[in-house]
Amino acid sequence: MVKRIERDRRRFEDIVRGRIKQDLKRHITRGELIGKRGDEIVSIPVPQVELPRFRFGLREQGGVGQGPGEPGTAIGGDGEGGQGQAGDAPGVHIREVELRIQELAAIMGEELELPRIEPKGAQNLTTPQTRFTGIKRSGPESLRAFKRTYREALKRQIASGSYDHARPTVVPVRDDMRYRSWREEPQPVANAVILYMMDVSGSMGNEQKEIVRIESFWIDTWIRAHYDGLVTRYIIHDAAAREVDRETFYSTRESGGTRISSAYELAASIIEREYPAASWNIYLFHFSDGDNWGGGDDERCFSLLHDRLLPVANLFGYGQVESRYGSGQFYHALENHVEAENLVLSRIEDRDAILRSIKDFLGKGR
Repeated sequence: MVKRIERDRRRFEDIVRGRIKQDLKRHITRGELIGKRGDEIVSIPVPQVELPRFRFGLREQGGVGQGPGEPGTAIGGDGEGGQGQAGDAPGVHIREVELRIQELAAIMGEELELPRIEPKGAQNLTTPQTRFTGIKRSGPESLRAFKRTYREALKRQIASGSYDHARPTVVPVRDDMRYRSWREEPQPVANAVILYMMDVSGSMGNEQKEIVRIESFWIDTWIRAHYDGLVTRYIIHDAAAREVDRETFYSTRESGGTRISSAYELAASIIEREYPAASWNIYLFHFSDGDNWGGGDDERCFSLLHDRLLPVANLFGYGQVESRYGSGQFYHALENHVEAENLVLSRIEDRDAILRSIKDFLGKGR
C-alpha cells in the first residue's frame, strides 16, 4: 500500500511539473512572483489535478435499482431543475501549488536545456572543515565516545575479575573515558561574484527596468545553485557610474546622458581590488537600451573589455532591452568590434523574450 501511495504521489508531482512547464514563460515573467519569495517558497497556480478514485455513497438514497420509480424520474441528484443561463465554456479549476524558487529554477533549466555550470578556481579558495580523526583520553564531555568508554570499562572489569555475568553491570571510571579528537582540514570551495550593471538614463523606462529585474533574478537563482557562496554587486550609470544596493538598482531613474565606459571602469576596479580571478568565478551582466555617448566612448568600452574584463570573467553578458527612445547602436558596435567566447549578446524585445535571453546567457555552461 505504501509503495502504491508513493507511486501516486510521484505521478501527481510529474503531472504538476508538466503543467508548470506548459506555462513556464508566464510563471517566469510574472514580476509579482519574485515579490512573494518569503521563505524561498512561492505559490504557482496550476489547473486542478485529481487522481481518479472510487467514491462510495450511502445506501437507500435513490438511484438506479433502488425502489420503485416513475418514468421521467431523474437519476442522481435531487431532481430539481437548474438555475441560471446555460454556458458554452468548460469550468476552470485552479489550485495553488507551493514550490521552492530553486525547484522552479531547476524546471527552467531543464526546459531550456541549460548545462550545469563548471566552476573555476575551486582549488584556490578554501574554508576550514572539521574532521574527526581519532580517540584520546581527555576532552570535553560533549565529545565523549560512549561505546569506546564502555568497551574500556568492560575490558578493565573482565581483566580484574570484577565482572559479574549474572548481573552484567558496567560502570566506567575516570581512566576508562575516551574522547573523539578532530582536526581542521582546508576544504576547497567555489565562490562566485555577479556584477550587474544597468543604464538608468532617461531613455530607460519602468518597463525596461522591470524586465531587467525579472531576468537578473532568475540568472542569479540559476548561478547561485552551482556555488557554495555567491556575492552580488550592483552598478548603475548614466553619464557617470556608481555602486548601489539592490533596491536602488531597480528603482533609480536619471535624466542625463549615457557613458557606458564609466560602468565598465568601475566594475573592473571592484574586481581587481576585491575578487582576484585566480580564486573567484566572475560574472558580469550589463543591461542597456543601446544608447551611448559619442566622443570615442565605444572605443573606450572595447579597450576595457579586451584588457580588464573579458580576461578575468567566466561570462560577460550584454542584454539590450529594446526601448522606443533607445537607438540600439551599442549592440551592433559590440557585435562588430569585440569577439570572445565568454562574451554573449542578447536582445530583449519584451517580457516574452526573457526566457530566450536567459538561454542566450546561460546556454554555454560557463
